[in-house]
Order: sequence, then structure tokens, then C-alpha cells
Amino acid sequence: MPDPISQLTAALSRPGDGSSDFDLNPETVLPAGRKLRPAGVLVPVLLSGETPRLILTKRSSALKHHPGQIAFPGGKQDEGDADVTATALREAQEEIGLPPDLPRILGHLPTHETVTSFTVTPVVAVLENGFDPIPEPGEVEEVFSVPLAHVLNPANYVVESRRWRGQRRYYFAVPYGPYYIWGATARMLRGLAARVSE
Repeated sequence: MPDPISQLTAALSRPGDGSSDFDLNPETVLPAGRKLRPAGVLVPVLLSGETPRLILTKRSSALKHHPGQIAFPGGKQDEGDADVTATALREAQEEIGLPPDLPRILGHLPTHETVTSFTVTPVVAVLENGFDPIPEPGEVEEVFSVPLAHVLNPANYVVESRRWRGQRRYYFAVPYGPYYIWGATARMLRGLAARVSE
């Protein structure tokens, strides 16, 4: 595999538009003047093993929103956060016990709009050294990783659908072993994969 830092840095430097949960559902009409809340998620790539791996979380099944789904560490921006990068680092520390000085930030992907009215900025970072994840019991059921090469390969993505609020909704998925990565997380990763393969 090519040097992951060069590969990711080149991908982040390419121009391009953001994405949304509505990309595959063009019939959806979004209200003008809608208010979107800023959020930041960390896209942490671990480099200390034999192959680069992307760290993800499985959300607690007890959560009200998106229970049991695969997600990046992250969340909504608080007033005390300097910017969305600070948000992503704070949330990663809270959710998985990632020391905030460990990730080396490479840059940001374009924002992603969610059906829950967030505008999410993916913050891409590399971890030269490993750490012992500490899942936040109320939020995170599991911290796991997948090979970076798997999510950077556009051929591993599929488009699937399900009924949602009476409509057929289409979305990206990039399954890996027992982990069904789909929705906003898969869409943001699909955008990264497209930039890497350009």
C-alpha cells in the first residue's frame, strides 16, 4: 500500500463539494433557510501496526439516536470548543479515551449534512502510536478498527436501501466482517475513497 500519510494528504488537498445523507435520494427537497448545527468527527488512522487501520466505534444500543450504528468518534460542537477540530478531539477523548495530543491532524474533508440537521466536518488524523481505548459506557459499545485499504477502495462500497418515514431511502454501505458500516459514516468514507482514487 502507498504511504498512507502522502495518500491522505493528497486526497485532502483535492477540491470538491461536500456530501449529504440525501445524495442518493435526489427527490428529497430540503427546506430553504434550514438551520444546521456544526459537528466534528475524528477520522483516526492508526499507523503503529503492520498495516494502517481506521478506528471506529459501535454506538451503544441504549442510545436514543442511531443505537448500535458504526460511527466515527465525534459529536456536536460545544460553545467552549475553539473549532470543529477541537470538538472532534474532545469527543474522541470522551468517547474512546484517545489522548488529545496523540493524533496528528492532516486536514479536513468537506462537510457532510445529516438527516438530523448537523453539518459534520470530518477531521482526518494519524496516530503514530497506539493507545488503550476506554469506551464511554453510556455511548460506546465497542471500539474497533478496519484496514484503511478496505475503506479506501471504492469497489468495496454498495448502495442499499430501506424504508424510512414511509419512503424508500438509498444509502452507501461498506461492510467489513461483522461490522455493517453504513449511512453518514459510509458516505463520508466513500468521499475520501473517491478522492484517494482520483
